[in-house]
Amino acid sequence: MTEQLQQLKSKLNGDLFFDTTMRTLYATDASAYREMPLAVAIPKTIQDLKTLIAFAKTAHTSIIPRTAGTSLAGQVVGNGIIVDVSKHFTQILEINAEEHWVRVQPGVIRDELNMFLKPYGFLFGPETSTANRAMIGGMVGNNSCGSNSVVYRSTREHLLEVTAILSDGSDAVFKSLSLDEFHAKCEGDTLEAHIYRNTRRLLGNYENQTEIRSQFPKKSVERRNTGYAVDVLLESAPFTAGEEDFNFCKLIAGSEGTLAFITEIKLHINPLPPKETGLLCVHFNSIDESLRANLIAMEFKPSASELIDHYILECTKENKEQVKNRFFVQGDPGAILVIEFCRDTRAEIEIIAHQVETAMRNAGLGYHFPLLFGADTKKIWTLRKAGLGLLSNLPGDEKAVPVIEDTAVDVHDLPAYIRDFNEILKKHNLYSVHYAHAGSGELHLRPIINLKTEEGNRLFRTIAEEIATLVKKYNGSLSGEHGDGRLRGEFIEQMVGKKNYQLLKEIKQTWDPGHIFNPNKIVDTPPMNTMLRYTPGQQTPAFKSIFRFNNQDVLQHAEQCNGSGDCRKTALSGGTMCPSFMATRNEKDTTRARANILREFLTHSDKLNRFDHKEIYEVMDLCLSCKGCKSECPSNVDVAKLKAEFMQHYYDANGVPFRSRLIANFSASAKLGSLVPGLYNFAVKNKFTGSLIKRLSGFAVARSMPSLYTTTLRSWYKNHFPAKINTGKKLYLFCDEFTNYNDTAIGIKAISLLENLGYEVVIPKHLESGRTWLSKGLIRDAQKIINKNIELLSELISAETPLIGIEPSAILSFRDEYIDLASDENLLAAREMSKHVFLIDEFIAAEIANGHIDKSRFTKEKKLIQLHGHCQQKSLSSVAPSVAILSLPEYYTVETIPSGCCGMAGSFGFEKEHYDLSMKIGELVLFPTVRKQEADTIIAAPGTSCRHQVKDGTGRKALHPVEILYDALIK
Repeated sequence: MTEQLQQLKSKLNGDLFFDTTMRTLYATDASAYREMPLAVAIPKTIQDLKTLIAFAKTAHTSIIPRTAGTSLAGQVVGNGIIVDVSKHFTQILEINAEEHWVRVQPGVIRDELNMFLKPYGFLFGPETSTANRAMIGGMVGNNSCGSNSVVYRSTREHLLEVTAILSDGSDAVFKSLSLDEFHAKCEGDTLEAHIYRNTRRLLGNYENQTEIRSQFPKKSVERRNTGYAVDVLLESAPFTAGEEDFNFCKLIAGSEGTLAFITEIKLHINPLPPKETGLLCVHFNSIDESLRANLIAMEFKPSASELIDHYILECTKENKEQVKNRFFVQGDPGAILVIEFCRDTRAEIEIIAHQVETAMRNAGLGYHFPLLFGADTKKIWTLRKAGLGLLSNLPGDEKAVPVIEDTAVDVHDLPAYIRDFNEILKKHNLYSVHYAHAGSGELHLRPIINLKTEEGNRLFRTIAEEIATLVKKYNGSLSGEHGDGRLRGEFIEQMVGKKNYQLLKEIKQTWDPGHIFNPNKIVDTPPMNTMLRYTPGQQTPAFKSIFRFNNQDVLQHAEQCNGSGDCRKTALSGGTMCPSFMATRNEKDTTRARANILREFLTHSDKLNRFDHKEIYEVMDLCLSCKGCKSECPSNVDVAKLKAEFMQHYYDANGVPFRSRLIANFSASAKLGSLVPGLYNFAVKNKFTGSLIKRLSGFAVARSMPSLYTTTLRSWYKNHFPAKINTGKKLYLFCDEFTNYNDTAIGIKAISLLENLGYEVVIPKHLESGRTWLSKGLIRDAQKIINKNIELLSELISAETPLIGIEPSAILSFRDEYIDLASDENLLAAREMSKHVFLIDEFIAAEIANGHIDKSRFTKEKKLIQLHGHCQQKSLSSVAPSVAILSLPEYYTVETIPSGCCGMAGSFGFEKEHYDLSMKIGELVLFPTVRKQEADTIIAAPGTSCRHQVKDGTGRKALHPVEILYDALIK
């Protein structure tokens, strides 16, 4: 087979991978399943797709279509060739505003489609919680709905036309057909004609019609995603008089790539909703109370009614990103119902909200009814959508597993159904998380189970069986929007009856007689508790890590990644995570891939040192350690921490490269250079010697090197005589290695600014921050530095005498790695000290807010400032303090550049093999934005690496916020 795959690779314009690494990365999606594929294809052209299909036919293997890989039921897991269209099939091909449709390729991201449509006054209505990375092809495959399905229903209702390749390699276009056109399609010897003829025979049979109508979920269940949608197809001409024209798109939606390979999609689009949106966030004491209130809410025609239960709310208390979004929560509610109304004016919404509140209070339901508008609404939806990932953020091996999370019933049956549901769980001593689409009769329900145990595996199956029986009792759908896949396919026969199940199998056989397209999904599905990520009873060693992984080990931390793919969002969606993926669009460069590869080898390796695998190194290589994932990943998977831990163990087995040692020892070399800074600067700036130094060091020749200042900050401070300050406001300045040697002028201005504002600034005795050692994975060396600094500083630092720092990556490590690497003896001191350590921007912003610094001390000149925030500042703190201090001068206007990582990331952008990617990341948002600015616009960047990247990428000089504030001071 290897030889055959090699031949196949030579025939493709795109890429084909069959190495262990890539196969491993595509062995999972966002579900509980894992199966090693034969190969991974990244096709570029339609011809590539046809070549792959032809190969699958002759080689007796299969094709598994994949976009973002966020499926929750194992839809894109299989042992054939994974065909990932997310990189090259991303074109928006045509829009027709008059006829309300758009034509796209399957790899177009849902939110980015709506960004394109907005100027035309339209949107594509159906959404998912993964809408900033979920793609239209996947939404068609799963028939996705989302929180607003009470208005926009599902993808099926918007699917007008599909261009596809059939299993014999022929092309077909499926669209609405008149009666004559339908019968004409049935003529001929083609596979397409055979499909139409067989469908006419099957659905034209009266017994089949009766069986379908009696056994499929009842029509009042809007979210019906059980098996192939023959019940929907049946309600069209020529099978049902007076209904809409026949369109195979009804069947293709929700078919999970098992019938044909989609290449183009034509979608109906809706006018943009009314401009005002209000969210009535009703608090309840229990789930049951909220579901009874939901029936009242639905009488007022909301655009959404979404449930958030107390388990989700508890999770958000610990999530750095989401804690900001729970500002509206009062007390500890058992559930919150988020009811959305869209109208032309706020006044209209306020009237409806008052009516809803009155009706609910009269029924004795609800205790708090906040109504939120504007930017606050986005925070609430972000909180709700984060639910899925937050459920993975449980320490240990017990997880909220996707097993019966997608059931849908008639909305009027929902309260009784959930009561019965919880009784079943109670019988097994389980509890469930409840959240999502109350208004549509669907809640995402996830019991907490340990799938690594035999008992957990048994429970996984038992719960699925018993809930399937319960759903059938209510004539509901086992899947409302997440699809059948590997998880629910086994129960479709029970849900629709034996006769209908045989009909579904015949449909699959007609469309795909060779079972080329995504086999073993929907029909002929293996037992649902097989091919899971975790083998029952699996044994892994006790991992002795250097970092402290709270209440878990390093493997369990990697396992927190559930594959939801938040790291696949692009620069258009904003945020920091994940900069390398944003630039390359390769799955290998996602945060998810790094967690997956680490989990795989730590679980299955036969080596004594399970970290000693080149495959892990290759996938970790492009992680910039920006720490975006620490806050933006809803599961808080800190891949920067995982990478550093991995690198140390990998070095243990393979030695430390010269360049890594050189970078880690930055302070030592800078100290030596500072003895003769002029000579050092000449050597690194001179074209000949500079190029030679870079080549010998493994740095990119095109990258400029940072200069040393004429003196160090410590030397300047020693000879500095400040004016006597009697305010009693004393603070300690952490003299980080970058400010000490390179950015000394910034340090001088920072001290001068603070002294001018009445603060006594003391540089205490301490070592370097340890950041360079951390960045290269030499964490044992970093640990020694960190513990020494804790011992030197912890008794000095308090609420009255805080420690502040200028370089974000250095000072913020006190809140992060210092705690994780503190010795047991120093841990309490590290934690206490971290409460009083601040980025200088944070300190000044707090003093402004407390009225201790007044704008009267600053210029009244007008300035526009464009601010680029530091990655670790965004993750561990916020850009808001930088905005606050730069806005202090009365006529200074600050705009935040919507950039993620600048691409430099410490030494990453200097390294020769990373330079091109570093610049490509800069070109996503940062460089183009800076280039567009007028010459008198100030560019601000708190990070030393960021300022260096801006200079190299645009030729503009960026300033630290304290420089700008000092220059604005009336002295």
